[in-house]
Amino acid sequence: MSELFERLQPYLDRGMAIKAALTLFDWDNETLAPACASEKTAKIMGNLSGEYYRATINDEVRDLLAQLSTPEEKEKLSDTEKAIVKKMNKEYEQLEKIPANEYQAFRELLTKSAQIWAKAKENNDFSAFAPTLNEIVDYQKRFAEYTKKPGMSLYDTMLDQNEEGILEKDLDPFFEKIRTAVVPLLKKVMERNDKIDKSYNNRCYPIDVQKKFCRFLAEYIGFDFEKGVMAESAHPFTTNMHNSDVRITNHFYEKNLESAMFSVIHEGGHALYEMGVADELTLTAVGGGTSMGVHESQSRFYENILGRSEAFWKPLFGKLKETYPEQLADVEQNDFILGINKAEPGPIRTEADELTYPLHIMVRYEIEKLLISGKIKVDDLPQIWNEKYKEYLGVTPKNDKEGVLQDVHWSGGSFGYFPSYAIGNAVAAQIYAFMHKKVKVAECLETGNLEPIRKYLCKHIHQYGSTKNMNELLIGMTGESLNVDYYIDYLTKKYTKLYHIEE
Repeated sequence: MSELFERLQPYLDRGMAIKAALTLFDWDNETLAPACASEKTAKIMGNLSGEYYRATINDEVRDLLAQLSTPEEKEKLSDTEKAIVKKMNKEYEQLEKIPANEYQAFRELLTKSAQIWAKAKENNDFSAFAPTLNEIVDYQKRFAEYTKKPGMSLYDTMLDQNEEGILEKDLDPFFEKIRTAVVPLLKKVMERNDKIDKSYNNRCYPIDVQKKFCRFLAEYIGFDFEKGVMAESAHPFTTNMHNSDVRITNHFYEKNLESAMFSVIHEGGHALYEMGVADELTLTAVGGGTSMGVHESQSRFYENILGRSEAFWKPLFGKLKETYPEQLADVEQNDFILGINKAEPGPIRTEADELTYPLHIMVRYEIEKLLISGKIKVDDLPQIWNEKYKEYLGVTPKNDKEGVLQDVHWSGGSFGYFPSYAIGNAVAAQIYAFMHKKVKVAECLETGNLEPIRKYLCKHIHQYGSTKNMNELLIGMTGESLNVDYYIDYLTKKYTKLYHIEE
């Protein structure tokens, strides 16, 4: 370690400790904190956020980063240290442009907004959340103005924070390719959809039994309960402090078997990523997943490509029937596989099948572009949301709870995040296409041994934390950068086979 990096280290350690404290508060706020706590807790979190800002943005850190970025000093750094300096330079460049008082006030607002959103959703009352959302949007647009680079829109700035280098000019043709492939395929599928009966999904499944089976599923895919915990929240999510403390949540519905099962597999995919980060990287600036798109690739890979495959359920379906003997007495394994893959347009993104899912993301992508550009206002969102759903999926949400209020993301200030789900699906399909050359995927699934799959992903993705970006990881694993054609090919082959459609 160079002398300059040693001088930087205490600032990095202090920032990491404050981030860990904020993570714990966020976790508690979403899971166990009393409903009345958020107002006062927000002040605590605001002060901690201010401390993080001051630990990161100061003359000493600025000078050290500048010196460490010179060719002479770079030569003295390890690869990990170079990656940390690069990451910190980017964060410093963005954060220093945001006034400290505004940054702290925004973090306070986000602490309160999660509870406001959850209550508004529970009461099906968008008007109760709209003023808070207005504040969040105003802050995010202002911050984007502070930090945007020449030639980039405000929304580009938000997209770049989630997936470096992926802007509107990249996403517009990306989504157009998906639209061109998915819409006509979905039309063919819907002509045959009445042949698949999944009424079993809406029978009564006791929540306490669901919880036990979901814990089993988490362990089955590799989630280590010595290094992780599972709780409940209004919207499932994954968070972590380091690779030995990774936390997932779930949400349970008595009359929906699939929801919690596939949610725990999805969040488990996120968790395995964080648990697989190398020890020398965890607790550093590069100790987490490299981007939202890559993170979503891992969750969607486990949830859909593995979790909805016939091979995955071969060793598990018997246990599922034993768990719910009355509810699934008349359901055969083939019926179940058809059911969990049934394509059916609906209003809820998290309940969507693989084929209609990208259309849900397109709705959000187009709405965010309109909102951040100022072409629509927050008060317009419910109407625009319903119009887009009618246009793309042919359905109209019954109310705001299953419409514009369904996602937690905007209450956390996460604009530009939603496209990461579509990018993640595409990355997952690309990984899957190449993994077969190295791992006997079907054999692993059919024998219930997912360890070779987990190790492969850890070797090529997880261990690196954020020392490599998405395309660097993909090129190292597949020999090429992101290519949406693998995703389109995956969907086309899967659904033409599932529905016996002639190509």
